[in-house]
Amino acid sequence: MNKKVYIGLGSNLGNKSKNIQNALDFIANIEGVSVKKLSSLYLTAPWGKTDQDDFINQVIEIETDLSALSLLYRLQDIEIKLGRQRDVKWGPRIIDLDVLLYGEETIHLEELEVPHPYLLERLFVLIPLAEIDSELEFPDGTKIREVLSRARARLEGNDIIKL
Repeated sequence: MNKKVYIGLGSNLGNKSKNIQNALDFIANIEGVSVKKLSSLYLTAPWGKTDQDDFINQVIEIETDLSALSLLYRLQDIEIKLGRQRDVKWGPRIIDLDVLLYGEETIHLEELEVPHPYLLERLFVLIPLAEIDSELEFPDGTKIREVLSRARARLEGNDIIKL
């Protein structure tokens, strides 16, 4: 059975827009994956480790028959193919691909947590999520509008710029 999955894409090294496009091309060619919706691109300040270049971020909606772990491993393969190095936590990266939501599932594994553990703290994924699905409901039943409203109030001044 196909699952609706949301993936966050980010880049802050090199040609950021091209890195995002290259990742999208690879994702679209994964067997068992169909890209359904793309958010706009957003320019965002770094999160977590702030002494680095700004990011370009995007969220996509896919449908897949892959398991959550199989999808994760394929996304990690794409990161490696595009030159991702995991030297510094939240450090600069050519590409970052995160499984944000996997259907209505809640997943707690060593390799993968869904919903993404920092999802509610990151306007750079909440805003694009709301853009592509304004009626999105999280596994706990909360709606994207309410989550985004609370996050904006809490994170005032951390807005992102739509490109």
